[in-house]
Amino acid sequence: MEIILTVNGESRVVDVDADTPLLWVLRESLRLTGTKFGCGIAACGACTVHINGTAARSCSIPAAAVQGQAITTIEALGHSGQRHALQEAWIEHQVPQCGYCQSGMLMAAASLLAKTPRPTDQDIDTEITNLCRCGTYERIRRAIHAAALKLSSGDVEANDSAQPAQVRHG
Repeated sequence: MEIILTVNGESRVVDVDADTPLLWVLRESLRLTGTKFGCGIAACGACTVHINGTAARSCSIPAAAVQGQAITTIEALGHSGQRHALQEAWIEHQVPQCGYCQSGMLMAAASLLAKTPRPTDQDIDTEITNLCRCGTYERIRRAIHAAALKLSSGDVEANDSAQPAQVRHG
């Protein structure tokens, strides 16, 4: 089945079964491999992307269900070649250890900051349900607070997922 998806601001046509999980369309058909496979049952969050600006677990969403919606992957989190404030905070606070969960964690955090610009620890704990096998949750929380502070102070522009950065293919 031919499905037209809007991914990172670009219209993309894929020929897949309607029930193919969005994760596999992103990774295999579109070669956007930043979104990771973790559990396949939407429990771990490694596959988190934004759909219309809201965090969603792409391993459990059929590709046909998101036609006509704006899909944003980790490849478009930054803006105009610049890292998102969260990506900078992740580096500054040395969040990643193995790094496997990080793209999904960053996407979940970006969705949180878009709707709650100055989250509390409770907001973070409630909204960021992604799993990190390395247990860097305290670093993640500190990095989210640092990015929120930077974004609210106007030091950097927040990336609007409706206006993703240019994505290179190939």
